[in-house]
Amino acid sequence: MDTTKTLNAPVIVITEKAGAKITELIAREGGENIALRIAVRAGGCSGFSYDIFFDTDVDPADHKTVFGTVTVLVDPASAEHIAGSTLDFKDGLQDNGFHIENPNAQRSCGCGDSFS
Repeated sequence: MDTTKTLNAPVIVITEKAGAKITELIAREGGENIALRIAVRAGGCSGFSYDIFFDTDVDPADHKTVFGTVTVLVDPASAEHIAGSTLDFKDGLQDNGFHIENPNAQRSCGCGDSFS
């Protein structure tokens, strides 16, 4: 039985562009039941950093949201830091990769990978 928490309001939303890139990357992985995990870890030059990776392990306490074919998992401690955030993907010459727009971040570092 799947006992993960599915919320009416997702902890984090993903843009169409991010969803398309995640779907592409999951297809390359070739596995089934792969979810995208978004976590917040202590560290980085501003106090916290984002950790985004594929995961097949689902904890019953995880917040789980499905966007099309993409399942996003967030642990409860991370959810407190990123509630209301948006994950986007940019493929410009200088601004390339996944980016989290976090309304809870009071400040972030120059690299954009850590926040407080």
